[in-house]
Amino acid sequence: MLQEAREVCPTSTRRLIAAGALLVDVRESEELTNCAFDVLAIVNIPLSELEQRWSEVPKDREVVLVCHVGERSLKATYFLQYYGYTNVSNMAGGLAQWVRKGFPVTGQLAADSGTSSTSCCCGHGRRSQSSHSD
Repeated sequence: MLQEAREVCPTSTRRLIAAGALLVDVRESEELTNCAFDVLAIVNIPLSELEQRWSEVPKDREVVLVCHVGERSLKATYFLQYYGYTNVSNMAGGLAQWVRKGFPVTGQLAADSGTSSTSCCCGHGRRSQSSHSD
């Protein structure tokens, strides 16, 4: 049985990136042309390719999975946990929440890209945040 996926907010994600974490964006390639995370430590492995490419994700580094609103990246987080990854988190709220926080992106997010989450970004959103263990 898999442990509940750890979720982090965009603010915590920025801290993790500053400490050396890698973002893995699981959105499809065509989604990246409109709006993308503007961070240095990021790779794109679309969810549709993750089953073939999961070994490209480092096991010896903190990894935060991201997508548009956090649903696909949550699936990807559980997928990697199944394959033995322990340093993986899902960024709750995805790119839409990242943009709402005013964090750096390239391009522009479409106007209809909102999520149902209207709460604070630090773990009090749609889902409860599980253990804060590192």
